[in-house]
Amino acid sequence: MRLFAAVLPPAAAAVELADAVRRLRDLPGADRLRWTGQEGRHFTLAFMGEVDEALLPELTGRLERAAYRNEPFRLRVHGGGHFGGRTLWAGAAGGIDELRLLAERAGAAARRAGVPMDERHHPYRAHLTLARGAAGDGVDLLPYVEALAGFEGRAWDVSELVLVRSRLPVSGVAGERPRYEAIARCPLGRGRREHPGGGSVGPGG
Repeated sequence: MRLFAAVLPPAAAAVELADAVRRLRDLPGADRLRWTGQEGRHFTLAFMGEVDEALLPELTGRLERAAYRNEPFRLRVHGGGHFGGRTLWAGAAGGIDELRLLAERAGAAARRAGVPMDERHHPYRAHLTLARGAAGDGVDLLPYVEALAGFEGRAWDVSELVLVRSRLPVSGVAGERPRYEAIARCPLGRGRREHPGGGSVGPGG
């Protein structure tokens, strides 16, 4: 199964971003980009790729413990950017340091569970992928980034890490998107009443 750990924006923040994306799709060249669906917009913490289902119990347990070590924090969608002129994304503001730490712990949890992870060091960049272009399509993403510059989403409390299964399109139908399924939700610190492994904790974790 193809898995990744992520922070998912709540419904209100997702709708707010969808409204901003709808305006982007009026820009020149938008019809030549492959746009993500609203359900596919998430802050990826650790991409694991194909994972043996036998590792799932160990992986879930380690992610629960990693999440417990992080207190809930505030986050909002903010601005945007692009990678290599090919991938358009929305950025984040607020608890960026906390998000980065959560990503590091999620990656470490996956490695300790036996999931082969990319060991190359890449500085963590919080982003929600909005659209992708193909080589040679000639779409300039800079007007899209400029249009996103003033976007300031509502803040919300990040209270869980979510383990997500991604099912890639198999029909071959143009425009078909991956399907996503949350298979484990791991509350952060004060977001849960019991410490993984037993023992109650108070509101302060």
